[in-house]
Amino acid sequence: MTQEDEDLDSLVRKRIRALRVAQGWSLEELASRAHLSQSSLSRIENGRRRLALDQLVTLARALDTTLDQLVETATDDVVASPTIDSTHGRMRWTVKADPGMSVVRQRMTEPPPENPARMRAHPGREWLVVLSGTAILMLGHRRFRLETNQAAEFPTMMPHAIGADGGPCEILGIFDRDARRGHQGDSDDDAQGTPG
Repeated sequence: MTQEDEDLDSLVRKRIRALRVAQGWSLEELASRAHLSQSSLSRIENGRRRLALDQLVTLARALDTTLDQLVETATDDVVASPTIDSTHGRMRWTVKADPGMSVVRQRMTEPPPENPARMRAHPGREWLVVLSGTAILMLGHRRFRLETNQAAEFPTMMPHAIGADGGPCEILGIFDRDARRGHQGDSDDDAQGTPG
C-alpha cells in the first residue's frame, strides 16, 4: 500500500467515526443501520479491518452520505477569490455545494429596481440570509426590509429582485437547481442585484 493509499484509508476511517459521532450514534446504532456487527464496525474505525467497497457503500448509505463524499480528498480549491462586478458594485464568492444546489455570497451596493419589469421569475426556490447591512427584497408588489441576520425563503416563480438599502449589504443566497438555472448567465448583465 502506498503512502497516498494509507492516507486515504486513514481519512475514510476518521470520517466514518466523525460522521457517526456527529449523528450522536453509538457503535451499536451505526452497526445496526449498516447491517454490520458492532465489532466489525469498531475494527473498521480503528484500522484493524480492511475497508471493503461493499461495506463502504453500506456505511455511506447508513450515514446519509455518498461513497464519493466518504472518500473525497480534493482540497485544491480551499481558498477562493471573489469575482468582482464593478459595474453593479457586487462581489461574489461561489461556494461548492450539492450538485443540485448553489451557494453564493454576494456584496450589493445598489437598491433593487423600481421598475417591476426588471424583476425575474423562473422555476425554483431561493433562500437567503443578510450577513451585514440591510437588504430590500421585492416579491411581486410587496417590499420586504431584511436586517442583518434575517433570512427569507421564496418560490422564484414570483417576480423578485433584491438590493441594498442605505449602504452596502452582504447576503448569502442558496438556490435549488431550477433557481440556479434561472440566474445563470444573466447576473453579470443584470443591475437588479438579484442573488445568483
